[in-house]
Amino acid sequence: MPTIHLIEGPVGAGKSTFATSLAQRQSGVHIALDEWFAALFSKDRPATHFVPWYIERKDRCAEVIWIAARRIAAAGTDVVLELGLIQRQSREAFYERAEASGLSLSVYVLDAQREVRRERVRRRNEEKGHTFSMVVPDHVFDIASDMWEPPDEDEIRMRAIHCVTTDETHCVDGDA
Repeated sequence: MPTIHLIEGPVGAGKSTFATSLAQRQSGVHIALDEWFAALFSKDRPATHFVPWYIERKDRCAEVIWIAARRIAAAGTDVVLELGLIQRQSREAFYERAEASGLSLSVYVLDAQREVRRERVRRRNEEKGHTFSMVVPDHVFDIASDMWEPPDEDEIRMRAIHCVTTDETHCVDGDA
């Protein structure tokens, strides 16, 4: 049975690098919400009051990604999703949706120290390498980081979450 692999964590935690590697190892399809969002909406981002604007578009984008993920899984292929579900409520809604669909779900949560993540994001903004989707200014990094709700012990236990700690240069994915 194909598996949906959900990759979550705060901005700059190494999710895209990890997801790309996992998709290769699983012969799966990696879908990153940030890539879709950047292509569809970034040019229209307002200079101020962008959080409500962002959330509405993110939700619409995630809905279309879910439809694509179900189709890919129905075709027999694993899907590695990077959706930016930084708050528990949105993760719980996703868990319930995956369970209702009958799909197998594996969840990975990545994290690193805030200053390590900030430097990664700054470097990604400058280099615009393979994990770059859009510029994340420091103030947006701070907003997103402050909104991050790491899973508590109950969520980790109930969802059998693989916790992955990343360092300066690579992911440490012993459970992956």
